[in-house]
Amino acid sequence: MSANVISTDDQGFERTVLQSQEPVLVDFWAPWCGPCRLISPVVEELAGEYEGRLRAVKVNVDDSPDVAGHYGIMSIPALVFFKDGREVGRVVGAVPKARLAGAVEQVLGATETSR
Repeated sequence: MSANVISTDDQGFERTVLQSQEPVLVDFWAPWCGPCRLISPVVEELAGEYEGRLRAVKVNVDDSPDVAGHYGIMSIPALVFFKDGREVGRVVGAVPKARLAGAVEQVLGATETSR
């Protein structure tokens, strides 16, 4: 995992994600999930590219079943965007970087216009 992506679990989710001052991209994943391993480098790249504007967090669904269940994570990878403590977007599956970057831009654009 890169320096720009942090991990959290059921216990740290509220502090790390919901109380974040910046928008958060949460990568719900599991080590046995092939598509999750494909999207992980993309999440790491975007975390570096948007450093200071977007926080990237990984949540292992096997280790954090409560938070995964609370947000209805049924398929992984699930990339969920949070802003001001609530979900504002979701992308499911190993999507191309351009599609995920577009979703990031949408979330950031909404954030910057609401300030």
